[in-house]
Amino acid sequence: MSETGQTVGVIPARYASTRFPGKPLAAIAGKPMIQRVYEMVSRARRLSRVIVATDDERISQAVRDFGGEVMITSAEHRSGTDRVAEVARCLDAPYYVNVQGDEPLIDPSLIDAVAGMLAGGAPMATLAARITTRSDLFDQNLAKVVLDRDGCAVYFSRHSIPFPRMYLDRGADVDLETSAYLRHIGTYGYSRSVLLELAGAEPCEMEQLESLEQLRALYLGIKIKVEVVEESSPCVDVPEDIAKVEKILAARGAQ
Repeated sequence: MSETGQTVGVIPARYASTRFPGKPLAAIAGKPMIQRVYEMVSRARRLSRVIVATDDERISQAVRDFGGEVMITSAEHRSGTDRVAEVARCLDAPYYVNVQGDEPLIDPSLIDAVAGMLAGGAPMATLAARITTRSDLFDQNLAKVVLDRDGCAVYFSRHSIPFPRMYLDRGADVDLETSAYLRHIGTYGYSRSVLLELAGAEPCEMEQLESLEQLRALYLGIKIKVEVVEESSPCVDVPEDIAKVEKILAARGAQ
């Protein structure tokens, strides 16, 4: 990690999880997951600093044990964005990248892509990848995004957007080879002022209806720049996902 900018990478991590309690400390090929995420994020060239933000002393100790930087944050936060915002209130860096703590295989170049958009003047930035299967297009667990001509988000939804009525009306499969259906990848970048504005605002109705926090930014009129990238790495949602990640690590010969 080189000191080439003033962008801080923050990894929100909490112990409590309905589907996977203690997930950040789950062992993946001999290392806690939070360590694997931290090590990958630390390889990003555009970050000047990486911090784990947690409300749990067990996670904090694990980070200190492997030599990472950690900040204890409030247990009252409703979201990772709120946790990143608390870090921003303590630090005066101009840009922050919020990296999900359940992506132990995240490509550092994706983090650099987000940081690069911020450096280029985007008030907020995120990523998307093309949808290539019909099951993903209609999977309500996956957020979709549509973009304007400048590559900024128009809307995010769990529904397939734009709705493929042209195909469905004639009983045809959606042409995913030529139609630009995009899946949102949940790595976010913000200017400090935008991050604090988001954290200070109340949830809006469409955010609550869709259960997608990024809609708050659109409601507030904040432009979200989106870069379309290759397929992102798998995340760990449930304990069964660990075996999949370990298999990929083994294939790569990673330690």
